[in-house]
Amino acid sequence: MKYIKYNSNQNNDSDENIFWVTMSDLLLGLMVVFLTMFIFAITGFTQQKINEKESQYEATEKIAKELQKNNIKAEADKFSGTIKISDLELFELNRWELSEKGKAYMSKFVPVYLDTIMKDEKIRENISQIIIEGHTDSQAFANSKSEEDKYFKNMDLSLKRASSVAQYIVYSNYKGKSSYEKELFKLISVEGKGPSKPVIVNGKEDYAKSRRVELKLTFKDSSILDAIKK
Repeated sequence: MKYIKYNSNQNNDSDENIFWVTMSDLLLGLMVVFLTMFIFAITGFTQQKINEKESQYEATEKIAKELQKNNIKAEADKFSGTIKISDLELFELNRWELSEKGKAYMSKFVPVYLDTIMKDEKIRENISQIIIEGHTDSQAFANSKSEEDKYFKNMDLSLKRASSVAQYIVYSNYKGKSSYEKELFKLISVEGKGPSKPVIVNGKEDYAKSRRVELKLTFKDSSILDAIKK
């Protein structure tokens, strides 16, 4: 009788242990889920945003390959969806009108850039914006009468440079461009950033790299991702 009673208690203990182990796993799983949701909430990394970042990467990679194939010098930041053009390729010092060198550069750049994104219908249909940003370096207008004067001169120059690039893109004359014009009026936005986003190399500002024009693609939704990967 004692032997039977002993086994009965052991079985009950085992059942209780299994119950508590199962509950512990469930609670741990729920805690992980809620923690993940909390992190996504406070960082803003929703699945849609993650997919958008992937879309930017894929599209920018495609543009970069086409530019390289055509020997066009530009820096591609695939994670932000940005193509960066040095101001040395486009403008004279402290000027916002495209130089002759700049016009020659744009005459090569624009067809490749636009054809890459506009001839691919899946990309074209899902583009939300083509943002064109002008940037200066922190040394520009160093002899200004005040910091405020320096600030506004830099903002004005960067905005005008971005606008010059935008106008060239919209009004440039090459085969196939005319079919894009109406869409480009809706898609392109222009921003002047001045020296607010310098390029830092080894802890110091790289003035030459800070002076640039950036073209950035944003997308309406994540549906473009699968289309680009195909």
